[in-house]
Amino acid sequence: MQRILQPGEIEALDAIDFPRIRLPRPTELFAERAARLRQLAPGNPIADYLLFIARVCEAQAGIAATLQTTAPDAAVLERALEHGMPPLPLQDRPDPAWQAALAQLLERVLAGAADLPAVLVAHARRLQALDAAALDQLAADLLNEDGDADALAVQPLVMAALQLVWADRASRLDAARLAPAAEPTVCPACGSPPLASVLRIGGSAEGHRYLHCGLCATEWHMVRVKCSHCQSTRGVRYLGVDGDGKAVLAETCDHCRSYRKQVDQHADPLAEALADDLATLRLDLLMAETNFERASGNPLLALPEPTDDA
Repeated sequence: MQRILQPGEIEALDAIDFPRIRLPRPTELFAERAARLRQLAPGNPIADYLLFIARVCEAQAGIAATLQTTAPDAAVLERALEHGMPPLPLQDRPDPAWQAALAQLLERVLAGAADLPAVLVAHARRLQALDAAALDQLAADLLNEDGDADALAVQPLVMAALQLVWADRASRLDAARLAPAAEPTVCPACGSPPLASVLRIGGSAEGHRYLHCGLCATEWHMVRVKCSHCQSTRGVRYLGVDGDGKAVLAETCDHCRSYRKQVDQHADPLAEALADDLATLRLDLLMAETNFERASGNPLLALPEPTDDA
């Protein structure tokens, strides 16, 4: 006789030894992301933008190799770990290294300014002209999703620099001590909402689903039967674009009416959360015609909030 398992029992069965948390390897991460973006660009409706972000990621990879950030205060780190709180909360003032990272990023991106659209060059130059206080305020606004139109215009470049420092600091945490956050739907390292989920292949992570942080790139395990936004186990369904394969699907939840993308490496072993999310903007446009709302955005793609027509 078969018995229907309850949600808690499903998780209890998941007792084999595999990493519950995967910390980022920044240099490899950004290099692989750049390569994936270049692979996805040909024939894509936003090919030029994918190639621009690929250039940004290549700059990130070069900077990550020598970036020096500040180690978390030992007492603060210990307290966070003890209470299951993210030790690198995005609400904190960004590590001072972020501004140096931004300066290097802008210099590298502008080194190829001859083939960049004039508007992107103008945004980069505007960032170079801001003082330290203005940059910190801009970073705080974007991290808190409180940026105005001017902030959104430079979001991809600012968030790329912030990704560098958060990924570097997260990479030096102890994954064995980093417990899932008290709120399982946020990153255990920095408290950000997940960008997407990834069905991983290879090694001990084979076959498991991880939520991927768009800020620090930490990944944490969540069983497939749960909505990554409200944790409901009912009404989770998957929608895709006809003819686009199953590497990227919109995971929808009938309970909270939200969706996030699921990136399946079994369907495409080279799939990468942020790159494949950007490259499937058409899926987002189609989802905008439904009554599901995207649960969280891509940090390297700034879209204005929709406004109601009078």
